[in-house]
Amino acid sequence: MTDWAQAGPYFVAAFLASLVEFVEALTIILAVGTTRGWRPALLGALAGTVLLVLLVVLLGPALQAIPIEVLQFVVGTLLLLFGMRWLRKAMLRAGGVIALHDEAQTFDDQTEALRDAGSASLAGVDVIGFITTFKAVVLEGLEVVFIVIAIGAGGGMLLPATLGAAAALALVIALGLALHRPLARVPENALKFTVGVPVGGPATYVAGSETTEDFVNELLNIEGVTSLFLTADFVTISKTPTNSWDVIAPQATAILESRFDD
Repeated sequence: MTDWAQAGPYFVAAFLASLVEFVEALTIILAVGTTRGWRPALLGALAGTVLLVLLVVLLGPALQAIPIEVLQFVVGTLLLLFGMRWLRKAMLRAGGVIALHDEAQTFDDQTEALRDAGSASLAGVDVIGFITTFKAVVLEGLEVVFIVIAIGAGGGMLLPATLGAAAALALVIALGLALHRPLARVPENALKFTVGVPVGGPATYVAGSETTEDFVNELLNIEGVTSLFLTADFVTISKTPTNSWDVIAPQATAILESRFDD
């Protein structure tokens, strides 16, 4: 029987990490729906979801036969590759080369690209719209699968990690149906910083608490930071709605680089 007091951090870790991926997929689906039509957008998303479910159902039992050390190594390598991409973007954002993550801007860019794309249809379905949402759902969904395995497999916490990801999916779908617009137009008050090496955890810290980890205390002392979540190779920082990431992100990046850039 699962001890939910112990499983809680795994649930939260998977929820927060998966939420980012689901929001990115939803942004693309909304862009396709508003420019190419909702039929290809939803059919592509449905096809991608079906493929992911089939992969999980077919390959899931096989994971039980793989030694946990091998599984963690493979998934960790894949997450490291994703993490290098995230780290590059985070460094460019911290340096002011590119803007901070903005789903509204992503939505606008996707919309413009889709409007400029040519027209092609098959069986009455817009091919470009279908492929765009299919690819988005599959790629972001695979990242979620890797995240769930990385968080839950080592401690025998696949169930709470899976439930955390499912809760994030349900929340994004509900908000997407209610808003029909990019979720970044709801203020983004949590940001994931991928370090690329194990950071400890899963563990949650709130502002005002003291820990034995100096870098955690330094992050919590940044004005506007309300909580931290550490797990695998990333740190998720939450802030108050009134404070800006333009001020917080560079400070957090400097602290993390000082601690982990050895």
